[in-house]
Amino acid sequence: MDIIKNTGHQKIEWVSKHMSLLNEIQRMDFSLSGFKVGMSIHLEAKTAYLAITLKKLGAEVFVTGCNPLSTQDDVAEALKDYGVIVHAKRTESEEEYFSFLHNILDYKPDLILDDGADLTILAHTQRKEVLDNLKGVSEETTTGVRRLRNLQEHGILKIPVIAVNNAKMKFMFDNRYGTGQSTWDSIMRNTNLLIAGKNVLIAGYGWCGRGIAMRAHGLGARVMVSEVDPIKAVEALMDGFKVGKIEELAPLADIIVTATGVRDVLNESIIKNLKDGVLLANAGHFNVEIPMEVLERISEQKYEIRKNVTCYKVAGKDLYVIGSGRLVNLAAADGHPVEIMDISFALQTLSLLHLAKNYKKMDNIVYEYPDELDREVARLKLRSLGIEIDTLSDEQREYLGGI
Repeated sequence: MDIIKNTGHQKIEWVSKHMSLLNEIQRMDFSLSGFKVGMSIHLEAKTAYLAITLKKLGAEVFVTGCNPLSTQDDVAEALKDYGVIVHAKRTESEEEYFSFLHNILDYKPDLILDDGADLTILAHTQRKEVLDNLKGVSEETTTGVRRLRNLQEHGILKIPVIAVNNAKMKFMFDNRYGTGQSTWDSIMRNTNLLIAGKNVLIAGYGWCGRGIAMRAHGLGARVMVSEVDPIKAVEALMDGFKVGKIEELAPLADIIVTATGVRDVLNESIIKNLKDGVLLANAGHFNVEIPMEVLERISEQKYEIRKNVTCYKVAGKDLYVIGSGRLVNLAAADGHPVEIMDISFALQTLSLLHLAKNYKKMDNIVYEYPDELDREVARLKLRSLGIEIDTLSDEQREYLGGI
């Protein structure tokens, strides 16, 4: 097919040359023929290539975004030329965002690939007729898995779910190295400021927080961490970071990055005590960690001082928010590195194939990611890099299996 190329096509072409796992899967004997796949995901070049991969495997594919500001319009437009149905655009409107989710459910998908669980939650609450055809869900994120486990615990979940986020090849690489690099990429490109020598506070020390802290340290920042989990707090301390209560650390910070998955990480009292000129960025899925409604209410003035950077004047101080408090690496940048998402989307593709093959014998629960598929993606990654590793001998297996 000859496609007239715009910037969206060029972005997709670029990532296609660096997503060796998806390219390998396209060459393998896999099929999603006869299945309709509804996708709600950050719609940019890498996710577009995932949709193209599913299309090449035989699926009908319908795509929308999973966050109001993370869709790249040129990519969404270009994706239509590959036979994928797209209902998405970059928007500030929650109402418009949810209308696109409803558009995807109108197609009554057999499988859902979700990121944050909005599409799946909507199917269970407002669009229950969709459940008659829905056979399974593959969920990408920590936040989404939590929400779907809550559905299960309340007896509401009506289809099997695979927690792709819980695959080792996902959280150890996507959450840590992907979020770590892409968060700082966004902060640096949008501010053009130096990180070295600054006090940086990371709220949350899960896998995402670890990655953000690690990269901040590598850039020369003095890193502080706030946590509610005592084990993670000890880990942050042992990793060499200053640990304490957010009320005590936030006033010291030049940059604050939230990565917790919970709301109101910075309350009104904390916000009023922040340093003049502090940068605020959120790396959690939803725009609730930095309470934007509080900033709107207490600020005397607000204006965009740079693209994607809004200045709020509070009690004579300038507080700068990147990406409107939404997921900073996607609302104000290009998301995770290509090779990282290649791993995650290989996991997603194998998850959908597993659901398509096994849904009839699966229960309506949230499943951990199958270990054999996790290891298969790791093997594919090593093979794509030309790396061979050792295997156990028969004697070693016998030893390990002994008493």
